[in-house]
Amino acid sequence: MTQIKLLLVDDHEVIRTGLRMLLASQPDLVIVGEAASGLQAIETAAECQPDVVVMDITLPDISGIETTRRLKEKFPSVAVVALTIHEDEQYFFEMLQAGAMGYVPKRAAPDDLITAIRAAKANEIYIYPSLAKALVNDFLGRSTEEKDHTGIDGLTQREEEVLGLLAEGLSNDEIGDKLSISRHTVARHRENLMRKLGLHSRSELVKYAIRKGLISA
Repeated sequence: MTQIKLLLVDDHEVIRTGLRMLLASQPDLVIVGEAASGLQAIETAAECQPDVVVMDITLPDISGIETTRRLKEKFPSVAVVALTIHEDEQYFFEMLQAGAMGYVPKRAAPDDLITAIRAAKANEIYIYPSLAKALVNDFLGRSTEEKDHTGIDGLTQREEEVLGLLAEGLSNDEIGDKLSISRHTVARHRENLMRKLGLHSRSELVKYAIRKGLISA
């Protein structure tokens, strides 16, 4: 039986103790290291070379999201599974973008975490069912918008809406509330706008929006 080497990252000793007790009962899982912070996790990963890192998001130095991003840069073959109290879309999508292969809330059943770990080792993605809906909605939203081009520099109608609101000075949260979309989706639209238009700041977005008549000067 091939064993899966695990690194546990959580700043609470009681959580790590519980994870040790749970995971040690599985014959194919072996814990080779633990860390209480993001920077310690990166150092420990270099020493113990885990197959899968079980990662909390809220850490005392750098976030689990940033830790995941750095781990994937240094050790591309290492898989990361998020184990967190956070279940909102912002953390979920940011963790996936950082390179995580799984996302499991701490309220989940033990079998969900074990399944996620084994899936990550097999280079498969495991998403907790309650969060999978957000991923599907995001995909469907992208598909709809890609079909709805307005003809202005290849922007979709929704991208134009976001551009106009950004140019008016609204924050990502305010735009999300106004358009009934998540903060993550607004951020994605903003990144797409910058990329498509070759712009690099809000002031450049404002100037572009004025030139195109999306807002008045």
